[in-house]
Amino acid sequence: MTATTADGVIAVEHLTKEFGAVRAVGDLSFTVRPGRVTGFLGPNGAGKTTTLRILLGLVRQTAGTATIGGRTYAELRRPMRTVGAALEAASFHPGRSALDHLRVYAPQVGVGDARCREVLDLVGLGPVADRRVGGFSLGMRQRLGLATTLLGGPRVLVLDEPANGLDPEGIAWLRRMLRYLADEGRTVLVSSHVLSEVEQTVDDVVIIARGALVHTSPLAELAALAEPSVRVVSPDAAGLAELITREGWADRLDGESRPGVAVAVVRRVSAAEVGARAYAAGLEVHELVPREIGLEDIFLRLVGERTADVPAGRSRR
Repeated sequence: MTATTADGVIAVEHLTKEFGAVRAVGDLSFTVRPGRVTGFLGPNGAGKTTTLRILLGLVRQTAGTATIGGRTYAELRRPMRTVGAALEAASFHPGRSALDHLRVYAPQVGVGDARCREVLDLVGLGPVADRRVGGFSLGMRQRLGLATTLLGGPRVLVLDEPANGLDPEGIAWLRRMLRYLADEGRTVLVSSHVLSEVEQTVDDVVIIARGALVHTSPLAELAALAEPSVRVVSPDAAGLAELITREGWADRLDGESRPGVAVAVVRRVSAAEVGARAYAAGLEVHELVPREIGLEDIFLRLVGERTADVPAGRSRR
């Protein structure tokens, strides 16, 4: 592949889409670069699919732009050789073989049988090229769907929830394949509503909620937002409250309760520090449990802050 760096850049700038009174996407801006796998993340209804459909020219935006290599999808001279996209679960004729399925699309892309067999080999379906798709497992169908998007050797891949329904083996295969494609210099944009599903795959994250951007960075920078917390249980409610106030931890509390005892979850402090301060204060402690904050916790906190006040009946596509 001989694409230049600029050719594969996805640029979404101040994108807005309204469906009547519902704003599905609001002033959304982010950039996706070649040679990296970018996770496009958000809860169901956050506006991910709407954004991708605008990018691919399937929906007209209300305002803003979404371009690939500086051009809208409609302006691409050979779109299927520039962008490979899978926005919904692929539909396959059960009576066709895997090879025949690709032969249906090959003339639109401008390729022949040799390329069809090449991409089947690439996704591991070469040995079953002549088998009917009706007998394929879900994982094999996902591979065939990806083979279809790769027919034109596109510089950009846009995949909406590609890991849906895959077993652990299928997810591991998808992870390796996306990394291989990005290492070839392609731009790979993968949407998901579950960060844990893609956290071992992506280099960068774009997180949205209610159609708006809440975070974008390399994955490592998102991980740096993690903070420790400690669950403290004491029979002395007044003493625990006094310790928390004296140490200035009152603004770091997460709510938790248990009948008959005082329970506090203190963020941004280590168990060793809480234990030392409790000992110095003579506070009886029954439990002192450190908690690890993972990426999924950070993701849920980010999108939760944005979605907490969604009005009833309002949805995001």
